[in-house]
Amino acid sequence: MVKVGAVTIGQSPREDVVQDLLPLMGEQVELIQAGALDELTREEVQAFAPGPEDYALISRLRDGSSVMLAERHILSLLQQCIERLEEQGAELILFLCTGDFPVVFHSKVPLIFPCKVLDGLVPALAGRGKIAVVVPTPQQVNQSEKKWRQYVQECIVVPASPYGSQEDLDAAARTVSELDVDLVVMDCIGYHTGMKERFRKLSGKRVILSRTLAVRAMMELLS
Repeated sequence: MVKVGAVTIGQSPREDVVQDLLPLMGEQVELIQAGALDELTREEVQAFAPGPEDYALISRLRDGSSVMLAERHILSLLQQCIERLEEQGAELILFLCTGDFPVVFHSKVPLIFPCKVLDGLVPALAGRGKIAVVVPTPQQVNQSEKKWRQYVQECIVVPASPYGSQEDLDAAARTVSELDVDLVVMDCIGYHTGMKERFRKLSGKRVILSRTLAVRAMMELLS
């Protein structure tokens, strides 16, 4: 049995995420979780709201609600999560967020960032380098465009939250159906397999789901 740590930028446990992860991990993995906001109240979390110049992230709290965060406010809390999981025996740690984090974390075990997995694989899978990217909020559109244009020829970003209404996701899928793109990247850990399948059906495009892609890459290190 291998202990794998999972770090969320919100509050743990993220049962909404691990429901898709555990079947891919199999019985050989014991998953332990930690969240940057675990010890904080909603009022305390509100102080982490992003400003116009901040790198914005979104995650989920234990009550099921979503929250917007400025990355700079939670970096030290994420480091504490890493240390806590190491103390519990984690042999590898997976971040449950596709955010593009700075190189500031210290760890005795490998850290798997879904962002880096996507950065490497998406250009290889996008034949002509034309992609559509789905992000949770309009606040993330510009930062996503800036990021993905480093890796692909053409990127169109469409906002639709995994924590919002199905109608918004359906509308985004219909928008993407009219685009000339090679594939769609659902660029948030909050999107689940059911959303991917519905998005694929409505858009008629090939779709990459961040959470399952990251776990499949991680399992290469464990199998």
